[in-house]
Amino acid sequence: MTTAEPAAHGPHSFSHREVHRPTQAVVLAGGQGSRLRPYTDDRPKPMVEIPGTGTPIIGHQLTWLAEEGVTDAVVSCGHLAEVLQEWLESAELPLRVTTVVEKEPLGRGGGLKFAAAHLPHQDRPWYATNGDIWTRFSLREMADFHYEREATATLALARPRIPWGAVETDAFGHITDFVEAPPSPYLINAGVYVFSPEFASLLPDTGDHERTTFPRLARAKRLAGFPIPQGAYWRAIDTAKDLTEAAKELAALSR
Repeated sequence: MTTAEPAAHGPHSFSHREVHRPTQAVVLAGGQGSRLRPYTDDRPKPMVEIPGTGTPIIGHQLTWLAEEGVTDAVVSCGHLAEVLQEWLESAELPLRVTTVVEKEPLGRGGGLKFAAAHLPHQDRPWYATNGDIWTRFSLREMADFHYEREATATLALARPRIPWGAVETDAFGHITDFVEAPPSPYLINAGVYVFSPEFASLLPDTGDHERTTFPRLARAKRLAGFPIPQGAYWRAIDTAKDLTEAAKELAALSR
């Protein structure tokens, strides 16, 4: 793999744009997926297939990462790791993949740090994604956003639809409308990240980075949030209903 050396500087320097776009990524694929049973009785959550595609969630993720310029991925395994490792070894993948398995639970932050230690280029930025996210948007644009803000970490932000119908009322209390599955008024962490090289050293050896590292970076104005562009596809696969909805949405997108 050949990539340019890190730029001397200037966050808005267009000539250095390719340098700050990561070519390596961590995929966190160790979750048990208890809410997806029985699909996860014999496979880890990222190995569950989206109905009608014949490909597990992680297969879609790795294809997306490769399309966005990633050449090397570290997949962090946990629950039923051997099932995931066997599939990765036999599949025709569009990028190089290394798998790691935690010998003991390290927590989300510790697990991320452990996986990041196996990236091929410790002095370069990297992406990370949760293994149960099914999405498509421009990671290159997100990397540019991260670089322009001189952030240490950037989170993709999604605005998912509320799974219930909403009721609108006027100031007097009269119901004025019913809205089926409206977008949430709040942005959420979409489970996709861009990290600068120094981020790994800020992670805890064990524990949750969202309660330690992220709050510290936020106070220092080094944590950025990239809203996923309107119309881009995003869904967290947490339940059997999510699988069904993802299959419907994919069918609609392919028409």
